[in-house]
Amino acid sequence: MSTQSDLARDQMVKQQVRAGDVLDQRVLATLQRVPRERFVPAAWRELAFADTAIALPAGQRMLPPMLVGRILQALELQVSDRVLEIGTGSGFLSACLAQLAASVHSLELHAELVEYARTNLAATATRGVEVQHLDAYQFAPPAQGFDAIVLTGSLPVPDTRFQHWLAPGGRLFAVIGHASPMEAQLIRRVGAEQWHQQSLFETELSMLEHSRQAEVFRF
Repeated sequence: MSTQSDLARDQMVKQQVRAGDVLDQRVLATLQRVPRERFVPAAWRELAFADTAIALPAGQRMLPPMLVGRILQALELQVSDRVLEIGTGSGFLSACLAQLAASVHSLELHAELVEYARTNLAATATRGVEVQHLDAYQFAPPAQGFDAIVLTGSLPVPDTRFQHWLAPGGRLFAVIGHASPMEAQLIRRVGAEQWHQQSLFETELSMLEHSRQAEVFRF
């Protein structure tokens, strides 16, 4: 028997995510299955299925459902993929990634969000996600790299370090720019030192902390 949350989640997928040109059936099924409301702070629970960024501890924000769907679709995840997520937040995107891939290693800068996400993931019986308390700029990636990487904060200017963490054929989702609108990009590793860059859509995303800033020219 469907609950009120199940019905609201179904409407979220049909009216928001599909409306954002997310048509991948595996992605849509994942967003219907993962209980988004369990990852939202109690004070904002009534906004769990709204097309809006929701406030989180440490001054961070939970990504809107449509953007989550677009990220998942762009990454074209396979069941054998190893995923790196930079910026765990509430753990919702982590849980969705885990539904589509083999494993998720998630880096979170803020200790209170590390505990919050771990609690949410445990409460929803999510498997395959490891949340590490670490600044991404201090991370030492494994030699084999990752099949997919997603940055949940924007980069004011491109930073090639992240694409070097990809395994051959790996995909990186990143939002680039320092003013609205920003550009969502998919960067695919097609050779040892070769990448293919694809512009996906325009969006707006909070900056990834400690990222390199755009140079300001003064006359």
